[in-house]
Amino acid sequence: MTSKFLRSVLAIAVLSMIFGGMISAWAQTGSAAAPAGGISSPAAPATSNPIVTGSGTTKIGTINIEQAVIGSNEGQRDFDALKKKLEPKQNELKAQNDELEALQKQFQTQSDKLNDDARANLQKQIESKKKVFDRAVQDAQEDYQNQSKEVFQRILQKMAPVIVKHAQEAGFSMIVDTSNPWPQSPILWYGEGGDITKAVVDLYNTQSGVAAPAAQGSGVKPATPRPAAPKPATAPPSK
Repeated sequence: MTSKFLRSVLAIAVLSMIFGGMISAWAQTGSAAAPAGGISSPAAPATSNPIVTGSGTTKIGTINIEQAVIGSNEGQRDFDALKKKLEPKQNELKAQNDELEALQKQFQTQSDKLNDDARANLQKQIESKKKVFDRAVQDAQEDYQNQSKEVFQRILQKMAPVIVKHAQEAGFSMIVDTSNPWPQSPILWYGEGGDITKAVVDLYNTQSGVAAPAAQGSGVKPATPRPAAPKPATAPPSK
């Protein structure tokens, strides 16, 4: 089994479901969706080429929800905190992996020098430890995914009205999510002129009051914090 410890923040289906549901709910409330105190839109709102339809024009904007949430000051802070929180577990898994690799190397270099019982015992030990390791990796991965979803949903819940309010003030009729490229999403192509990701992040940072990470500065940070995955060990084939 190939272990992939700490995968990306959200699966496409989950991201679409969360974003779509929240934004629809906030949009239906109209101006009431704005947070207390209100958020002013940038002096130069994002623009896009309108689409001509039978009943007039439709101004469509885009936003990369994943970048907006993770790239916000709050997102960077909270995902970095989650990464640090799980570092002890990752170190534990790395130690288990190192032990497995050492046993496997021992088997490969000494197998022909061992009697049948010793060889069988060593192989059994490797297979047993590998099962424990694989299960630990799976549990750690699920734990990270669950906790990262909670962080993502919490921030998006607060960011959704900011997105809606800015879109309304900038005259957009529709905002589509570009977090995933085609064909994972139905959006084949879009221009950068109508992208509101940075504007929303800037507005949300102002509203949240969370300072930018000292060493990273402000603005959109597309990279998701991901600790390096431990190299999985493989048990020797049965003879």
